[in-house]
Parts: sequence; C-alpha cells; structure tokens
Amino acid sequence: MDRFAVMETFICVVETGSFSAAARRLNVGQPAVSKSVAQLEDRLGVRLILRSTRGLTPTEAGQHYYERAKRSIEEAHEAELLARGKGKGLSGKLRVSAAVTFARLYIVPRLNTFLSAHPDLQIDLRMDDQNIDLVEQGIDVALRMGTLPDSSMTARHLAQTRRHAVATPRYIQAHGKPKTPAELAQHEIVVYSPTGGNTAWDFQRGDTVASVMVTGRVQVSAAEGVRAAVLADIGIAIASEWMFASEIQQGEVQMVLEDWTLPPIDIWALFPTGRMVSAKARAFADFVEATLQEITPPHDEGNS
Repeated sequence: MDRFAVMETFICVVETGSFSAAARRLNVGQPAVSKSVAQLEDRLGVRLILRSTRGLTPTEAGQHYYERAKRSIEEAHEAELLARGKGKGLSGKLRVSAAVTFARLYIVPRLNTFLSAHPDLQIDLRMDDQNIDLVEQGIDVALRMGTLPDSSMTARHLAQTRRHAVATPRYIQAHGKPKTPAELAQHEIVVYSPTGGNTAWDFQRGDTVASVMVTGRVQVSAAEGVRAAVLADIGIAIASEWMFASEIQQGEVQMVLEDWTLPPIDIWALFPTGRMVSAKARAFADFVEATLQEITPPHDEGNS
C-alpha cells in the first residue's frame, strides 16, 4: 500500500464528500477509492468515515487524520519543490494564528502584498487572543506577544516594542494628567486582564522603581476592548507602542507619565513542536518581521 497515495485518496474523499466525486477527481474507479479507505481503516484499526444517506463525513479520528495527512502531503510537495529549485514559489494553505487587534491593524491590511508575491498560496488566518494548541489546531505559525508560557515551543523573536500609559486628550482635559505612578490611584483605569486577575504596572525612572497594583471600573480580557475603552475617553491604559501608533501620531491619544518607562514587550513567531518549520511559515515570519520594523520606531537610548 502506497501510504502517500492512500493519504491523498482519503483527503480527496473528505474534501469532496463522496467516493464517486473523489474517484472523478483522482481519475480512478469508485471501487478503488472505497477499497483504499477500507484498507486504511483496517490498518489503523479505527473508523475514519461515517456513511449515511446524506453522504460521507469524517469521524473525530478521521478529522484528525485528515488534518495531519494534509499537512504531510503539503510538506512532501514543498520538499520536492525545494529539491527542484522551485521553492521560491510558495503554494498550498498556510494556517496562521494571531491576536485579533494586531492582525486587524497590521496583518490584514498588508496581507495583499504577501499574497501577491505568492499567487499559489492560500492563507487561513485564525484571529484569537487566546493561546491555542498549535498541533491540535493545525497551525503552521502563530504570532504571540509577551513572555512565552512554554519554552519547549519552537520560537523566533521578531521584535520588541515599548509600552506606555496612554489616554485621550479629552480624558486628560477632564481629569488631569498624573505626574507620578502613585497618582494613578486617583484616575479611571482601563485594566487589561486576560485571566481576570489582579494587574500590576511596573514603572521605572532612573534607579527608582514604582510598582502599582491597578484596579478600575472597566476590566477587559481582549486588546480590542482596551482600544475601544481608551478611544471612548474612559480612562488610562497601558498599551504597546504599536496598538495606538496611528492615534498617537495624529494626536488622538497621548502618552502620560512620559518620564517613566515600562518593561517592553516581545513579539514572537511560534511554530509547532515536533516537525520541521515549513518554507511557507518561515516566509510569513519574515513578512511579519519586516512589517514590525516599519511600524516600530527605533528606541531612543536617552529615554529608555
């Protein structure tokens, strides 16, 4: 039994929804397709396809096998292209996971540039602020920010950006501007807390360190909520430089406590552990890194 041929047959059955449609696409007889899937189920010892009057649907095991088999076929095809010296033209599907706000502001608006360079490539962009299992979800590359929760993951550092306390001019006009971190206790604070726990902001000025445990009447679990709350004049928030880059440049949002610095935040590209990083995933990481270099101004050593 040719394992890759069987994989391709099963993939075709799942994608077309029937043995007959798969047979037409593969240009073989329907009995050959049915026999191939039956032999695969016997070899694995598990049911992969549910047959009903409405057609064929994969079982849970069948869906998992389909996703991994599809990736294996794509990687084998990519290996052949690279061996033939044709690796520059990327093809197939690239599955990307990214935080909602970052993807909306910086990935989606620039995606056409990447797609134009690779006309045979498809992008499946999963926008989600939660960390997900890359292998289980079939993700090729994930964009993450902050401290990595699992050092065993294959990671590539893309950029580092500063963080600032920010608010709108309207909020500042109505409530004043804090001069020290301690004065934040007298202000409305927009708290970004994905886990719902307490949040501490650590400020530094020279040798002085001020750690402030912040509370606020508005607590949000996603960066989109932070943006919306700040732009609605609700209060002061801590945000990475890229989150309000355009609004700060246009004067719609202002930095407060400018004499104080906050720990910067790292941006990473993560790849599934246990398999080789594909050329598609590497190329996308290169694209994101170039994008970040455009939007992240160089650090002013005198103020950092």
